[in-house]
Amino acid sequence: MKKSPGFKFDGFMKGMVIAVVLAFLWPTPGAHGGVLHPELLNKVGVALVFFLNGLSLSLPAMRAGAASWRAHLLIQGATFVLFPLIGVAGVWASHGLVPHDLQLGFFYLCALPSTVSSSVALTVAARGNVPVAVFNATLSSLIGVLVTPMWMGWMLGQAGIEFPIGPVIRDLVLWVLVPLVAGQLARPWLGEWAAKHKSRLQWVDRGTILMLIYTSFADSVVQGVWTRFGVMTVVGTAIATLVLFIVVMLVVRALARLIGLSDADRVAAIFCGSKKTLASGVPMAQMIFGTNPALGLILMPLMLYHPLQLAIGGVLAQRWGGRTG
Repeated sequence: MKKSPGFKFDGFMKGMVIAVVLAFLWPTPGAHGGVLHPELLNKVGVALVFFLNGLSLSLPAMRAGAASWRAHLLIQGATFVLFPLIGVAGVWASHGLVPHDLQLGFFYLCALPSTVSSSVALTVAARGNVPVAVFNATLSSLIGVLVTPMWMGWMLGQAGIEFPIGPVIRDLVLWVLVPLVAGQLARPWLGEWAAKHKSRLQWVDRGTILMLIYTSFADSVVQGVWTRFGVMTVVGTAIATLVLFIVVMLVVRALARLIGLSDADRVAAIFCGSKKTLASGVPMAQMIFGTNPALGLILMPLMLYHPLQLAIGGVLAQRWGGRTG
């Protein structure tokens, strides 16, 4: 029996807390116009994150799980249809009750692609279909480059807010898709080196994401966004993300049984279909909402959802990994 990775308050999550606290204590360098020049630094950071993602993307591993089409439809449908529809319902139900930027952040969480590393790790621990998890987690990241901004454009349009989807797509192609493809093209030359130095590159990747979190919250602090909200806003957001996770997980599980997926495929579908990516979500938010002074508030649902999905996923992986048969 494989040991579950469980939930650990690891160095990355500690770094998230430190980045947010630092943004509140010393926001000026990371705010727009600050000494760190986030207007340029953030774009370079986004490009670096997705270049490293492309460098680690294994197409042969994807091909190994490409045949389970029913699982693929369920996972991608949950990620890009079920989640956003729940997000729309949440925005409608909370109209006039929560800040608009927090509503936007909740819907942004729903529109994001699935995460890669934790979905695969939890599927391994729970004795699920790992090739299916690898295929769908990776495919979700690629689809999300286009689908996530399209969903956000639609949502902002419903609110009567002009959304320059053309320039946003252009920036996403330039700073996300091109580096991702460049990383993939560099695999024949750098793939072996990257695998050898995987842990060091992971530190670079995560360090860059923490820098993006810092600049996101720093600008929100300088603009006075957080002075209007108290602790109960954070508590309410945490409860909403917990409800979102549970609802999606139960729906995906029920649909997986309905369409007759095997136990292994069902495990992969539940983990991939209920996850949302922080690693790609923060950089993409910089591209989509980079000029919004409330970016820190927009990111709050995602930052609360991240440890929550790992905690519940770890418990489930341990339980399912010990099943017989």
